[in-house]
Amino acid sequence: MASFPPRVNEKEIVRSRTIGELLAPAAPFDKKCGRENWTVAFAPDGSYFAWSQGHRTVKLVPWSQCLKNFLLHGTKNITNSSSLRLSRQNSDGAQKNKPREHIIDCGDIVWSLAFGSSVPEKQSRCVNIEWHRFRFGQDQLLLATGLNNGRIKIWDVYTGKLLLNLVDHTEVVRDLTFAPDGSLILVSASRDKTLRVWDLKDDGNMMKVLRGHQNWVYSCVFSPDSSMLCSVGANKAVCVEVLVHSL
Repeated sequence: MASFPPRVNEKEIVRSRTIGELLAPAAPFDKKCGRENWTVAFAPDGSYFAWSQGHRTVKLVPWSQCLKNFLLHGTKNITNSSSLRLSRQNSDGAQKNKPREHIIDCGDIVWSLAFGSSVPEKQSRCVNIEWHRFRFGQDQLLLATGLNNGRIKIWDVYTGKLLLNLVDHTEVVRDLTFAPDGSLILVSASRDKTLRVWDLKDDGNMMKVLRGHQNWVYSCVFSPDSSMLCSVGANKAVCVEVLVHSL
């Protein structure tokens, strides 16, 4: 029988309550098919919340603003259809690091989301390239979106700008996870039976392909020290990869 760790107060969990509900707009979509909300994610520092609204779109919401709206307007928070909409390669020029809502068109059904944040002292593992898309001296907050067509798109959270388009998977990207050490190492799990390791500080270079699964890969997660990766798939087994030496 499952149990909670000692630090968790089970009585507090029982008394938990719903504080709000985010609702996607019906317009301009008049069909129910394709409006499913597949995935949600919080930024590591809690500054942003992302959720797939169906029909290729993801909404980025400053979390403190979202909570304030719940307090002012009750539990229902219907997405404002007049909110700023960003195209797949467009930026509104918003001030860097200023919390602002964005609606992102990802170009296909969004199956997975993951936030990643950089640590300035964490340098890229590639030492032979002098120019990089990311400047290591600044904190970077990214959103990775895994799509139905196998692509992974990387967005700047503060501006909504598309930064990278990773195209090596051949099937649906079911899950995404960033290494928690701030290195911007991203791992993707796909129905093509593989996991792929990407170094976003090396402009999205694919570092490694993991082929331990014999069937679809559903989910993956890093250990807290970023040294191991665990994944699970349709073959009813958990694969554990030691990455500290290979990366």
